[in-house]
Amino acid sequence: MEENRNNTTATAEEEGGIDIMALLRGLWDGRKTIFICLGIFIVLGLVAALSMKRTYSVTTVMVPQMGDAKSGLGGLAALAGFDMGAASNNGELSPLIYPQIVSSVPFRLEMMHTPLHYQKCDTLISMFDYAKAKYEKPSVFSYVMKYTIGLPGVILGSLSSKSKEVTLPGGNGTDDGTPKPVVVSMDEYKMLQGMGQVISLDVDKKEGYITMHVNGSEPIQTAELALKAQQLLQDEVTRFRTEKSQSELEYIQARYDEAKAEAERYQMALAGSRDRMQNVVTTSSTVGKERLQSKFNVANTVYLEMAKQLEQAKMKVKKDTPAFSIIEPVTLPMKPSNSRAKTLIIWVFLGVVVGCGIVLVKGYWPKLKEKFQKPETEE
Repeated sequence: MEENRNNTTATAEEEGGIDIMALLRGLWDGRKTIFICLGIFIVLGLVAALSMKRTYSVTTVMVPQMGDAKSGLGGLAALAGFDMGAASNNGELSPLIYPQIVSSVPFRLEMMHTPLHYQKCDTLISMFDYAKAKYEKPSVFSYVMKYTIGLPGVILGSLSSKSKEVTLPGGNGTDDGTPKPVVVSMDEYKMLQGMGQVISLDVDKKEGYITMHVNGSEPIQTAELALKAQQLLQDEVTRFRTEKSQSELEYIQARYDEAKAEAERYQMALAGSRDRMQNVVTTSSTVGKERLQSKFNVANTVYLEMAKQLEQAKMKVKKDTPAFSIIEPVTLPMKPSNSRAKTLIIWVFLGVVVGCGIVLVKGYWPKLKEKFQKPETEE
């Protein structure tokens, strides 16, 4: 009877797969190993939590205004999911391009060199200068991770040849009007790689709004960085949208100044001619006066027409200037975005998983080994 019960149990185990009770008994028998792993990971979690750099996050939500109905069709269609290109025929920039602006090198360089308030500095200092001055030292845990898990990368980095600084012919600071590539230093290049974790932008195609996420090391510094990123994005979009109308305004402004100067010159010449002819009336003087009067009339007409076109060009620039409605303004963060308690819980969870894994591997390894050796024995 007992043999039949044991055979039935063994058959049930083979047919049913994993026996839960046997699994729990194995974990209970190996509880010492689990507690040792748990203790090790708790210590590692405490070190990681206590040495963790505090980070703060700011989120701002904006809605780009598309202008009039006709000019906004391309951007609205892009937000709705229809592919009408990056920009419509009238120069409307699609909001889907905004993340590319935020991740561009000129945008990140501008953010890196923006003066901000830091608690450890009495004056305004940029992120680049703050990192270069090493005000914020790496944590102990980062050193441990660098020389354990990241040790192969450190070795490869030390063996690789150092890149030299690149300068353009004639110097990087010369400006002769010809297009030139953006040149960054090695320190700037290293910091550019991590700027993607500092500033990011998400576009909601369905609802039509954009969300900007900014991470920093201090509350005031993070809020100021978010305000700068928000303003810089608006400036870049405005520059693209008003580039054509602004160039037209500059051209009309130059013609307006010329017409104004010419009209004033003829006006002064006509006034001088009248002063000289007060007591002298001759045919030649009258003809000269009429010629000056005619030139002044033409110049004044051109001047008035250019003044009208100038006002229209200014109105066009204002009309093309996009507006951003701020739905969620930048708010000073009061609490860090990363939690030490969550970090410790994650390490505790990893300790339990690793401990249970070791116990299960020890318990099932003989069975697996026997299972793989059976075919060889049968042969």
